[in-house]
Amino acid sequence: MMKKLLILAVLCLMGMAAKAQQNLSWGQGPQVASPDVHADNSVTFNLIAPEAQKVQITGDFLPPKKIEYQGNTYDTPGIVDLVKDEKGVWSFTSEPLKPELYTYNMIVDGVKIIDPLNVYNIRDINNLFSVLLIGGEKADLYKVNKVAHGTVSKVWYESPTAGLTRRCTVYTPAGYETSGKEYPVFYLLHGIGGDENAWSELGRAAQIMDNLIAQGKAEPMILVMTNGNISEEACPGETSNGFRVPTMMLPKTMEGSFETAFPDVVKFIEKTYRVKKDKAHRAIAGLSMGGFHSLFISINNPDLFDYIGLFSAAVDQQQADPNGFPNIYADRNGKIDQLFSKKPKLFWIGIGKTDFLYKNNNDLRAYLDSKHHKYTYLETEGGHIWRNWRIYLSEYAPLLFK
Repeated sequence: MMKKLLILAVLCLMGMAAKAQQNLSWGQGPQVASPDVHADNSVTFNLIAPEAQKVQITGDFLPPKKIEYQGNTYDTPGIVDLVKDEKGVWSFTSEPLKPELYTYNMIVDGVKIIDPLNVYNIRDINNLFSVLLIGGEKADLYKVNKVAHGTVSKVWYESPTAGLTRRCTVYTPAGYETSGKEYPVFYLLHGIGGDENAWSELGRAAQIMDNLIAQGKAEPMILVMTNGNISEEACPGETSNGFRVPTMMLPKTMEGSFETAFPDVVKFIEKTYRVKKDKAHRAIAGLSMGGFHSLFISINNPDLFDYIGLFSAAVDQQQADPNGFPNIYADRNGKIDQLFSKKPKLFWIGIGKTDFLYKNNNDLRAYLDSKHHKYTYLETEGGHIWRNWRIYLSEYAPLLFK
C-alpha cells in the first residue's frame, strides 16, 4: 500500500509540473509574444490577463498628451486601450513606428506594470519601463552592431570636496587596453533624478560611441559619465545607504556644490587613465540639470574645456539656497564673455520645440547673439525627452577633437 501511495504521489507531482510547464509555455512561448514587431514596423503588444477588467498601454510611441504643471506645459506619453479575446489575451497593434528606442508600460485595472512578456526593461529614477528598439536610420546607432566595442566600467574615486568616495561610469574606446595611446576626454552629465547609469542605459551612450567611432564619424575618446548628485555616493541601491527609494528631490543638486567638486573627478581621470591633459582635448556636455552644470562648470573654469554642449539645459534654474555657493552663479553673462574671450572651439546648444525650457534657452541664445558669440544650434521636434538627448549626443560627439 505504501509503495502504491508513493507512486501516486510522484504521478501527481509530475502532472502538476507538466501543467505548470504548459502554463509557462503559454505565457512565454511562441503562442503569445510581446512586443511582436511586424514587417512594416507596426507592433502588437499582448498581455495574458483573463480576470482583468481593463488593460491599457502607455508609451512614447503613442501621440503625446499635454499637461500643465506649475505654469509649464509638458508632453506625457499617450494611453490607449487593449482589446480582450476569448482566451483572455489583451492586444493592441500600433501604427508603423519610426526607427527609435521606445519605452512603455501596461496599465491593468489602474495599476501600471512592465510588460511581463518582455524581459527588457530599464529604470528611470523611480519608474520601470519596458523597452523596444525599432532599427534603421539614426536608431542603428543605438544598436549593438558587429563593430569593435569599447569597455564600460563602474569606477570609484575619492572626492575630497564632497567628503565622499563616489562612482562614475567610464567608457574607454575599443583598443584602449593595448594601444598605449593617450586619448581626449568627454565628460557627459545627466539630468535631475538621474545618476551615473543614466547615459549608459537610457542614453545608449556606449552603443552610440562604438558605432560613431567604427564609422569614422567620431574620434576615439574616453567618455566619463558622472553622478551629478553630489550628496550621493552612487546610483540608488548601489551605495552604503542600501535600497532607498530613488527620488528627484535630493539635496545639493543645483546650488553650486557639484560645480565646486567637479575638478575632483577631472583630477582622478587624468591620474588614472591615459589621457591628453589640455583644454583642446577636454569636452563637457549634459542634459537638463547636466546642461546647467556644464554651463557653470565651463564658465567658472574657462581654461578647462574647448568643447561645451548644452542639451535641453536647465538655464536659470539654480536653487535659492543661502548655504550654497552664490559665487558660482554670480555674473553669469560676464563669465560667458570671459569664456568666449578664450575662443572655445565649440559651444553647442540643442533643444526641442515643445521643451518647457525652450524660452530659457532662447534667452541664452539672445544674449550670445547680442555679443556675437559664435555657437552651434540644433532645434528638434518634441520636448524634454531621451529621444532628443540621444540625437544630441549623436550630433555633438562627431564634432569633438577635430
